[in-house]
This record gives sequence, structure tokens and C-alpha cells, in this order.
Amino acid sequence: MAEREQLGLSFEIAATRKIWSVASLVSAARTSLEREYTDVWVEGEISNFRGADSGHLYFTLKDGDAQLRTVMFRTQARLLRFRPADGLRVLARGRITIYESRGEMQLMAEYLEPKGAGALQIAFEQLKAKLAAEGLFDAARKKPIPALPRRIGVVTSSKGAALQDILNILRRRHESVGLLIFPAQVQGEAAPSEVRAGIAWFNRARNVDVIIVARGGGSLEDLAAFNDEGIARAIASSQIPVISAVGHETDFTIADFVADLRAPTPSAAAELVIESKRQIEDRVLGLQQRLGRATRYKLLMARQAVDEWARHAAFARMREFLGRRQQRVDDLLYRLASAEGKILKQYRSRLDVASARVRHFDLRRQFAGMKRDLDGRVAALVAAERTVLSSRRSQLEQAEGRLHALSPLSILERGYALIFDSAGRLVKNSAQVEPGDELAARLAQGRLGLRVEKKE
Repeated sequence: MAEREQLGLSFEIAATRKIWSVASLVSAARTSLEREYTDVWVEGEISNFRGADSGHLYFTLKDGDAQLRTVMFRTQARLLRFRPADGLRVLARGRITIYESRGEMQLMAEYLEPKGAGALQIAFEQLKAKLAAEGLFDAARKKPIPALPRRIGVVTSSKGAALQDILNILRRRHESVGLLIFPAQVQGEAAPSEVRAGIAWFNRARNVDVIIVARGGGSLEDLAAFNDEGIARAIASSQIPVISAVGHETDFTIADFVADLRAPTPSAAAELVIESKRQIEDRVLGLQQRLGRATRYKLLMARQAVDEWARHAAFARMREFLGRRQQRVDDLLYRLASAEGKILKQYRSRLDVASARVRHFDLRRQFAGMKRDLDGRVAALVAAERTVLSSRRSQLEQAEGRLHALSPLSILERGYALIFDSAGRLVKNSAQVEPGDELAARLAQGRLGLRVEKKE
């Protein structure tokens, strides 16, 4: 304050008033808050939670009677592992600012984690409750695993131990089963989409009887891909039965609850999928043993009954009757064998005679005579053809001479010529031409061009 001495009195002069507009005051306060509280951690309970269609999250953090409005924009909200909800106590990190349209202080949150239980566990429980309410865990919708699968589809990492465990079990217990592997990442951001793609591919191709989704053990973070809602719905909508074999026996994922069968480990999945074959083999073996015992018992009882019947007089007469019939059969067989021997002996004798005749029959002489006769006939035919050809040639030469004598060209050889006008017509009369006409003369050798000078 400025002071002045006047008449020995001291006065204070009032300072000039500064008048703020609402916008400038709020803006200045916002700048001051943002500069002072650029990175703060705030703990509180969520209330009035609202998720906008834009993807932004709006809620209020409460602590006793105090409350702080909070906003988390879509870019950060997409990274959350859980879904915020009213009543959930969280720890938020961000910066303090003022929302100028309402003049309210608010926290622009960039990170959010639940207080107490981890984000992954909360996300797991939230998704589990949601899918259970939709009936995706109901036993009634689960499909039975085929008793004897001819081909098994496996969605897992091609380099993981889970695949080797499955291969070892199948190789040891069921070598004939077919196996198709869809390689997919089983950890990381790309894992859910690749696992879904594997399930969808097998359903489109329809080339397997059952699908195993497998991964080895790990922490909750390692198994987070199998707590994905997309994978859960892909398993639920699969037309092919799905076995979930994720983690160890104590590990549970959303995929386990939705799958048609949950296996404690990948090795157990391989054992479960071929368990029916072993059960059938055991049952067949048991039936074979029971059948053997029953058959031996029936034979023993039948033998005892036959022995009792054999001691009866009627069976003695039957044996005598059968004996006589057997004697008759033996006699007929002996006579048949004798007759057969005689017939074979006769045929053998006839064959020997025929063989002797064939040995004394020389075909070469017959062929030589036939060849000589054929050569004579061919020579006669050639001579006759030559005579005919000579006669025809003589007749042709005579006809050619007569034709030549009658030819106009032979007349030209004697010094005559043929005269043609310009149109190519033969001139036979001088009246056909006029002086000055161009004519052509055909000689025996060559042509001449002529011009008519005068007519006589």
C-alpha cells in the first residue's frame, strides 16, 4: 500500500480492483491446478459410473462425504483389464483439471486399478458372471465328445510343450488317429484373435471330429488370453465339440467353463479324447473272456448230455445204422476210385497213340510242297499280268498316233498358222476383220502379232 504524509496524518490509498470474467477465472484456476497436480494418485469408491457410446468413461470417486468427478477417455479406457462398476474401490492415477463448462474440478484418469483384488481377477469374475447369466456355462448346451474320433484338431503354439505332450500321448496310445494343428499364439495381445481364427477355421473346413484348445501352465497374466470374451463365444458357437486344456489342474479360465469338456492339462486332454477307445477295448476284452467262459461251460454241459444219450439203447441202434451206411459209402468210394483209374488208363493210352502219330508226321515237307505250288501260281499270275499290260500299251500307242494325226497342232507343223482377232476368236473369213485391226497368229513354234493393212 502507498503511503502519503498529509497534514501530519498517514493515509492508505485503496488498491485498484481487478475484475475477472468467469471464463478467465476458471481458465486461470484450471492452469494453476494442472501445473500443481500434474501426476496424482487418488483412492476412492466408484459411484455414478457411466460408459458413453464414444468409449469414454465417466464416474465419481467418493471417500466419505468428499467426492471427485473423474473422466477416462477412450484411449486409456481400452487398456483396462476390467470393467469399472459402482461400489468398486479403485486407485486412479491422472491429473487434476477443471471442466470449464460446469466449473467443476475433475480428475482426468490415465490409469485405473482395483484396490485389493487384481484387475485381471475382477475382469475374470465380471466376464464369468456375464456369460453364466447368458447360459453359456449350462451343461444342456454342451456337446458330447465323439467316442472314436478319426481326426483331432489342435489350436496351440507350434513350439510349446503342450503340443509335444499331446503328440506323445497320442503316439503311445492311439497311433492311427489323425491330427491337424492350427498354430496360434497363446500369450500376448494377438493370442485371442489367433485362437478364435483356429476354431473358426476348423468349423469351416469340417475336417476334424473334436477340437483341443491347449496351453501350458502359467500365471493369471499368462493365461489372460483364454479369459477373452471373444474366445468364449467362439467356443460356444462352435459346431464341433471343443476341449479346453489350458494351464495346470489348479488353473481355471473362462474357456474351461464354456468348453464342452475341461481337461486339467494338455496331456489329460489327449487321454480324455481317446479314453473311449481304451474303454471299448477293455469292454471287448471283458466280453471275449466272458464269451470264452460261457462257451467252455456250454461245451462241457453238452458233452455230459451226449454221454448220457450215448448210453441209451436207441443210440446203439443208431450207431449200427450209421455204421452200415458208412460201409456202403466206403464201398461206393472204392468202386468210384477203380472206375476212375480205368478211365484214366484208357485216356493215357489214347494220348500215347496220338503222340506217336504226331511225332511221325513231318509238317515241313507239307509246307515245302505248298510253297512250291504257291510259287508256281504266283509266277503264272505275274506272266499273265505282263501279257495284259503289253497288249494295253500297244493299244494306247496306236490311239495316241491317231489322236496326234487329227490334232490341229500337227497341221501347224506343216507350215500353216491359226489367225485370231483381238477378242481371241479364230478368223476364218476376211469379212471378220477390218483394216487396222490387230490380229494374232499361232505358229507351230510361237506367236506373231499382225495388223490388217487392206482387204482383197
